[in-house]
Amino acid sequence: MHALTGLWGPGTTRAPLAGLFLLCVLAAARPSLGDPSDSAFTSLPVRNEMMAKYTNLPLEIHNISLTEHASSPVEKNITLEKASDVELTCQFTTSGDGNAVNVTWKKGDELLQNNYVVNTTGNTVYTKYTFTIINNKQMGDYSCFFGEENEQRGTFRIKVPQLHGKNKPLITYVGDSTVLMCKCEGCNPLNWTWYRKNESTQVPIDTHLDNKYVINGTHANETKLRIKQLLEDDKGIYYCHAVFQLGESEDHVELVVLSFLVPLKPFLAIVAEVFVLVTIILLCEIYTKKKKQGPDDGKEFEQIEQLKSDDSNGIENKASRLRKTESVDQRMEKL
Repeated sequence: MHALTGLWGPGTTRAPLAGLFLLCVLAAARPSLGDPSDSAFTSLPVRNEMMAKYTNLPLEIHNISLTEHASSPVEKNITLEKASDVELTCQFTTSGDGNAVNVTWKKGDELLQNNYVVNTTGNTVYTKYTFTIINNKQMGDYSCFFGEENEQRGTFRIKVPQLHGKNKPLITYVGDSTVLMCKCEGCNPLNWTWYRKNESTQVPIDTHLDNKYVINGTHANETKLRIKQLLEDDKGIYYCHAVFQLGESEDHVELVVLSFLVPLKPFLAIVAEVFVLVTIILLCEIYTKKKKQGPDDGKEFEQIEQLKSDDSNGIENKASRLRKTESVDQRMEKL
C-alpha cells in the first residue's frame, strides 16, 4: 500500500479508496477462483474434444472422367450418413493443350475459390477438391467445370441414404392386423419415426398414447409399424422418417383397407351380367317363336271369320225362305 501513496495528494483519505481498489482487483480475479467451467483455460479440453471428434474421420474418395466430346454431363451419387473427409477428383481429356483448359468448381450455383488443386499431364487435366462434411448444410451438388466455350461438367451428388418402403399399395381387410416396413441399405439411422398424413397435416404416431400401434425393428436399418384391428378409417399414406447425423430422409407406404363385401363385388357383377344375358336370350327366343307362329294364326283367324260369315249368310237365307213360305201359306188360306 505504500507504493500507492504517491498517487494521492496531501490530506486525501486513502484507506477507503485503497479498499475499494482491492475489491475491484478481487472481483476481476473471481472467475479464475470460482467454477472451473467459467475460466477461459477450461475451454481447452472442450476444444480438444471438438478437434478429436472431427479427426480420424473416414475418407470418401470419388472420381469422374470426362472428355471434350461428351454429349451430356457426367453425374455420380454419393451417400453419406455421418461426418467424413471427402476427396472429389475429376479427370478431363482434351485434344489440345491441357494447360489452356480453364478449371472451376461450384457447390450448386456458388463458385468455390479454395480447397482444390489442378494438375496437367500432357492433354489430361486432373483437379481435386477436398473438404470435410460435418453437417447437412455441406450436403448437395459439387461440380467441376472444364473449358469455357464447349464447357464440360461433372457433378457429385452428396446426400443421405434413401429409404425404401413399398412401391405398391398394401391391401388388407377390416379387422385384420398388418405390418408396414421401411428400410435403408447399409445404413444406421440415429432415430426412426412414423407419421400419417391427414390431408395437409402430419399426425405423428405415438405408441404410448394409442396401443393400436406397435413400432419395432429387427435390425437398425429397418423399422416396422404394426397396426392392429384395422378399420376402414385406417387407410391412407403412412410415412417413415429417419434421422442421420448429416440429414434426414423419408419414404411412404400406402395402406388400403377393404371390407369383406369388396371381394364379392366382382362375383356379384358376373352374376348380374349372366342374368341379363340369359334374360336377353329368352326374350329373343320368345320373339322368334311368335314371329314364326304369326302367319298361321292369321290364316286360322281368317278361316274362322269366313265360317262365321258363311253361317250368318245361311241363317239369313233360311229366314228369308221361311218368310216367303209363310206369305204363300197365308195367301192360300185367303183363297
